Order: sequence, then structure tokens, then C-alpha cells
Amino acid sequence: MAVAPVLLLDTFSLFFRAHYALPWMSTRAGEPTSALYGFSALLLKLLREQRGASLAFALDAPQPTFRHDAFEAYKAGRAPTPTSLSAQFGRLHQLLEALAVPVFRCPGFEADDVLATLAAHARAQAEPALVVSGDRDLLQLAHGSVRVHFVGRRGKDAVVYDEAAVLARFGVPPVNLPSYVALAGDASDNLPSVPGIGGATAGKLLAGKANCEQLFADLTAVKSARLRETLLAHRAQILHSETLARLRDDAPLPEAGPRWAVPSPSALRALGTVFQELEFKTLLGRLETLIGHA
Repeated sequence: MAVAPVLLLDTFSLFFRAHYALPWMSTRAGEPTSALYGFSALLLKLLREQRGASLAFALDAPQPTFRHDAFEAYKAGRAPTPTSLSAQFGRLHQLLEALAVPVFRCPGFEADDVLATLAAHARAQAEPALVVSGDRDLLQLAHGSVRVHFVGRRGKDAVVYDEAAVLARFGVPPVNLPSYVALAGDASDNLPSVPGIGGATAGKLLAGKANCEQLFADLTAVKSARLRETLLAHRAQILHSETLARLRDDAPLPEAGPRWAVPSPSALRALGTVFQELEFKTLLGRLETLIGHA
């Protein structure tokens, strides 16, 4: 029988994606619930498909991160959180508390770095793990015993990435994705592209290279003089973006306590109590089936 992987969930990424994927939902009293419903439905689906799986959740801390300190415009331009979504944050924390599994946030670090740290811990123990997110940045974690369950947008099927799948899609292995982003840019994080360089060119430039430093060390291998000039003109930007895009796996997690845990039947029943308050009748039925098979 296959061992269930540890599920490492990118909480806010999944919560935001659920909000935008579903139509307006609310309780009879008018409390908005669309993000809560979508997030909960995904959670139950994962627990059904990965029976016996342990869970851990990563959250962004409210403080600016080291990336904001290094680059003032990092993630600038993102739309403010809609009131109908922020109104659901309190209930989200209720759901996580009900599950009684580890929830991590580290001031100065992003949830992505927390997930990278948890993934490194799983990898060091040869523990199969599945990082669940809708954030492309997390694909750099898809190697060793860790895969990434990438949640699709607006009804698209999720895709599970291992190292080979990342290489097939981007032309570079997961470890090279920060270098790829440094060349091709990432609009969601407000990291600029190098003029004239898209994904295909970035992949070709990085072939056989461990990082952008190696690209510059062997710049004579780039046949186009114009492209060499462009790269040199943007060297500082490229190396800076590469550093910002690379996830850190040294987030200071608490030394005491487990890194992940299996939600107990009593925790799932506590989750059901929150579902009742939110009037999630369909999800209550799914939850009861899950408890019955626990």
C-alpha cells in the first residue's frame, strides 16, 4: 500500500484562488463564504485522495519580508484584498484551529519560504511530500521526495509536478526556476524581464548552467552579440531578481513540536461544527464520509 504523502498547504494562495474561482456565496445571515467553501472543498478532496495524510499549513506573516527590504517594488501593483475576502479571514483561522495540525508563519519570511523549509525537512527524511499551491514560485520545490500539486485556475484540473514535469514545461529543472524568472520576469511578483527575453530564450540560455552567475561566466557561448550586450546591460537586475526569486529553506520554524500531523477524528468533527455554522451542507456530507473511513 502506497504511503500517503505529507500535505504542505500554501494557505493564502489556495484561499485567494478559491475566492476568485467561485461565485458569490454567503450564509442566510449574509456572511460571505465563497473562499471558505472552495478552500474547504479542496481540503476534503485532498484528504479523500490521500487517506491518512499528515498536514501542515503555511501562512504569510503581516510584516514586510526580507524581499520587500531588498526591493521596495516587490509585489507592488497587486490589487488590494477585497473586503468580501478579508471578511472571511477570521473563519479561515477557525478552520485551521479546528484541524489541530501545525500552522506556521515566520515574520520576515513568506509562506513560500516556510514551505521550502518544510519541504527540505521532508526531503532530508526521504518523506514523500506534496506542496499544494496555485503559486508558480513553489514549483522550484519539486525535486527529490517532494512534488507540487499546482491548483488550476477557474475549474482547470490540477497538475502534479515532479522534477521531470517542471523540466518539460519550462526547459529548466526546478532548481533553475529562479534564474529563469530573473531572465523572463514574473509579473505577479513585479520582477522585470530582460528586454527581448521570453521563456524559450531563457531556457536555452540556462541549458547546462547552474545559475545566472555561470551564464555570465560563459557569456561568449551566447552567439548573438546583441543578446550578450543586453544581458551585460541588465546584469545587476538579473542577479538581484534571481536572489529575490529563490526560495529560502532556512525559515526559523519553532524547534519544538511536530512539523506536520494527521487530523484526528475529533478534529474533523470540530471542523464539522464550523461547517455547520457556515451552512456547508454538501461539505458536511463529504466530511462525514471521510470520518467514517478514518
